[in-house]
Amino acid sequence: MPANLPPKYHEAERRYRETKDPDEKIDALEEMLAIMPKHKGTDHLRADLRARMAKLTTEAQKKGGRRGSIYNIRKEGAGQVALVGLTNAGKSSLVAIMTHANPDIGDWPYTTKMPLPGMMEYENINIQLLDLPAVDDHSAHTWMPGALRRADYLMIVIDLGRDPLIQMRDIVDDLEKLRMGTVNRPSEWVIKQAIIVGSKSDHTKAKGNYNSLVRKYGDQFAMVSTSTEDMSGLEDLRRLVFSSLDIIRVYTKAPGQHAALNKPIILSKGNTVQDAAKEIHKDFARELKYTVIWGSGKYDNQRVKRDHVLADGDIVEFHI
Repeated sequence: MPANLPPKYHEAERRYRETKDPDEKIDALEEMLAIMPKHKGTDHLRADLRARMAKLTTEAQKKGGRRGSIYNIRKEGAGQVALVGLTNAGKSSLVAIMTHANPDIGDWPYTTKMPLPGMMEYENINIQLLDLPAVDDHSAHTWMPGALRRADYLMIVIDLGRDPLIQMRDIVDDLEKLRMGTVNRPSEWVIKQAIIVGSKSDHTKAKGNYNSLVRKYGDQFAMVSTSTEDMSGLEDLRRLVFSSLDIIRVYTKAPGQHAALNKPIILSKGNTVQDAAKEIHKDFARELKYTVIWGSGKYDNQRVKRDHVLADGDIVEFHI
């Protein structure tokens, strides 16, 4: 186990070991995954925790537990990004315009009542956006912490037509109530991975409010300003979501054939040739003799070792 796991990880691990309730065990595992730093040294531990969570989820579903409920949205695509914001911030409008989902959109408060997934296309992959109820809708607080912890990333949506700093303060307060830590002290925040998206940039007050947001939080979070009315900033948002997930796309080819450019293997940044081979099959990785690479090598068609770190867009040809 990596030595740099924070105290809150060990607290969640203790709860996992002490409880016999499958749902409570899953809650603890979700928190452990969210707290755990993302780097090469935690890859095996992360995989082990996900395997435990999958097994417990299956058991809970068979027993009719809450994990089999409509609130548990299965991850699909290259990553899952959960939208967080106050009521009428524009979360549902963003999901509707960037995916093929059809969330309820209205001028009345707390329109969204259930989690709703939609697939956002980015070049040749799909990333799942998860529309959630407003973080200040306390009727959703019984199940929302699990949804937030399961997500790979958060998208904090701020209405640029209203005071952005008051919105951030209120969002922080509600995240703390949900045991998600505090944004003002990122080192103590359970889910550190987040971007800030300013919505309604077509509003007359948007420019000044966005500048205030950048001055206050620009050194902590990547940000983008968007509008679903004039469509500004949406392509920038797609690119930001992809880059924030810290993933790469690697393509495979058989000897003498073209690469399968429409079916990338999705890996974490820092992953190696060995990791890519394991994604195909663990036995395949074990029997691997050598690999030829196009992209991040010193030259194309170069033989590389198993520990060669891959880059986005690399093409690999495995030989067994």
